[in-house]
Amino acid sequence: MTDQREAIRSNAKYLRNVRPIDPDEICEYVEGTPHPAVVRQHLREDAADLGLIERDDGTFVPVGDDPVQPRRKPVERIPPELERRLEDLLSDRYGPNWADGASGDLLRSTIRRFKADYFDGRPVEYDEDGAAGYALYHLPGYYAAIQYALDDLADRGLLGRNLRVLDIGAGVGGPALGLCEYLPDDALLEYHAIEPSAAADVLEDLLTVTGRNVHATIHRTTAEEFDPIESLDRSGDGSIDGFDPTAPDDGFDLILACNVLSELADPVAVTGTFLETLAPDGTFLAIAPADRNTSIELREVERELEGERIWDPEDARIDIDSGEDSASHRLGEVTVYGPTVRLWPGETPSDRGWSFDVRPNVDVPGFQRRLDEATPADDEDHAPGEFVNVDVQFSATLLRLDGRRRIDMSLETSEWAKMAAMNQHVTNRIDLVAAKLSRSLSGNDPAGDEPDSHHGGSNPLFKISDGSEKTDHYAVLTTETSLNRPLLEADYGEVCSFENALALWNDDEEAYNLVVDEETIVDRLA
Repeated sequence: MTDQREAIRSNAKYLRNVRPIDPDEICEYVEGTPHPAVVRQHLREDAADLGLIERDDGTFVPVGDDPVQPRRKPVERIPPELERRLEDLLSDRYGPNWADGASGDLLRSTIRRFKADYFDGRPVEYDEDGAAGYALYHLPGYYAAIQYALDDLADRGLLGRNLRVLDIGAGVGGPALGLCEYLPDDALLEYHAIEPSAAADVLEDLLTVTGRNVHATIHRTTAEEFDPIESLDRSGDGSIDGFDPTAPDDGFDLILACNVLSELADPVAVTGTFLETLAPDGTFLAIAPADRNTSIELREVERELEGERIWDPEDARIDIDSGEDSASHRLGEVTVYGPTVRLWPGETPSDRGWSFDVRPNVDVPGFQRRLDEATPADDEDHAPGEFVNVDVQFSATLLRLDGRRRIDMSLETSEWAKMAAMNQHVTNRIDLVAAKLSRSLSGNDPAGDEPDSHHGGSNPLFKISDGSEKTDHYAVLTTETSLNRPLLEADYGEVCSFENALALWNDDEEAYNLVVDEETIVDRLA
């Protein structure tokens, strides 16, 4: 069987640059003349290694080199086939009337329990019922959030069609399924998931709705115990065949850590370990909920890793203080690609770092509506919509090792005020350049404690950053004009210039307010 498989691989390698690979043709060239279905199955299993995608007509062709194009449009809903697959899973586990009776009560109480545990800072454990409840409640929002984060990569041509992906703490698969939806049909995805809990069963089931060019492997272990190098073996015989992180074809193109860093005992150490197996031109993408604690913790991990030198895992990690530096082993320094910015050379922020994006809600999926509407009328704790969760609010960070930044801008002139020196400008009108790092915070409270809405009252208020700040900065739009309207129109993460903004100190909030009024001009910078 091994010789037969090698013969199929050899023929595929020969034909891949000549013409589409047809299993009906290859079977004639292999000793024993295996059935075309056997050839097709071997080609599917080796497609990631061979760089092949399967077409609708059953033939295989090399995956293209063109980068994936950004979507740049709202994620309106989860696909109907995914919605049906989850409903089928629930029906298989709890019966066709899963939302009613004892099973419905169980799922609703499970959702209530893990929500309470999360907001109280207690560990959230996912048994079979917890995994089902998690999928019911959280899958739509996470499915959408990952696609907006991927836009930041695709917008700069940094998301290839041939992707090797590692998903740390994959859960029930919201981010994974969003990634699969984001990629075009002619992309090739080799997907590795790390998930030790019962959520892996839900993930495995839901991945069945993905396309034929998604090749998934689920590793049922913890992030701390997982060996990322072993997962990179494509030889098929269990050996580790010369993994070299400095080689352009080795390492993971994309490593995901979605809604998991806050659950790790040492997220910085774990993230650093996985960065060692990132491809030289790859991206580490972490996502966290928008609430205060997890969002700030995400920024702390980002900042602690920034500037760290990552090395070939064969050498472990060379002591930076020793001065040893081997170009043949060095991968690069951890750089924050986005969405936060570093506009002043040598400066990094040290404010509290609470920054999050808000996108349009997705449509309410049928399974959430069904569970919510089936709540017994005598449930005094229930308010309509309690089990509907379609908000898309999230914090994200993208780390790279090649020095690339989404906003590659360097301010080295006294023409602009630096946020690190804002105390020198209080009560003065100043010019500055900063990224918009929130939607309007006035009346927008993802954490439930109205953290910033009183900064500017009912006036639109936005967190801004130039990457040098030691204290939070906010832009408050007190008077809208045609010359400052770009502040409202700018996207999350977009850099703007502010001319003649009034710098004030907010003693109640211990933050700086940059007042944008009729005298202020705001421009969106490319």
